[in-house]
Amino acid sequence: MRSVLSRLKTLCRGASEPIAGWIYGDTWQWTAVWAGVIVAGCGLYGGTVGLWRAPLQAGFAAIKLPLIVLATCARNALLNGLLAQVLGTGLTFRQCAQAILMSFALFAAILAALAPVALFILWNTSPLTEGRALLGHSVTLLSHVGFIAYAGIVANTRLFRLLVELTGRRETARRVLLSWLAGNLLLGSQLAWIGRPFIGSPGLAIEFLRDDPLRGNFFEAVFRALQHLT
Repeated sequence: MRSVLSRLKTLCRGASEPIAGWIYGDTWQWTAVWAGVIVAGCGLYGGTVGLWRAPLQAGFAAIKLPLIVLATCARNALLNGLLAQVLGTGLTFRQCAQAILMSFALFAAILAALAPVALFILWNTSPLTEGRALLGHSVTLLSHVGFIAYAGIVANTRLFRLLVELTGRRETARRVLLSWLAGNLLLGSQLAWIGRPFIGSPGLAIEFLRDDPLRGNFFEAVFRALQHLT
């Protein structure tokens, strides 16, 4: 347990040199450790996402958010490894998977740290029982989108430094990161949309999944929330 906490501190600091050593020397056992960090961190934060709607919705979100993150890592593992090979990094598929998984573990740790802030916003947001439920839903949605975007930016900044350390070339690291980001963003956002609801819309029933998961997309929902606020 102490070694896990020590590594997590190093990961949060973004110390590229020791992290690069893990990439080359770690076994698959650490894959389970980083997956556990993702489950714990995203699960904790996911519980704050659905709490505005109801405790049951919070429980559903706490289950679904880690699953979506892990599914994004797993489904894009082959593609990201191929892109790294094509762009000349010299990294193996296992090393690419480890790097991305550690990046998502840092993402989960940041979200866990933001959970108290999310609860503070929840405490000061119009509740569902008031007449301004639509405004409360929009504030909650955009707040969580902002927190998740912030955690993603920090995690990928650390990932970029790691790629520079691993490849020795900033331009190659930049190309690899952008290609990974494109795939992870598109797949992750659509998986999140299919896995809705997380917050839970006013007037709709509390449920684990919607009956029409493929209708619409994530970006339309964010645009509508911005319209409600403006």
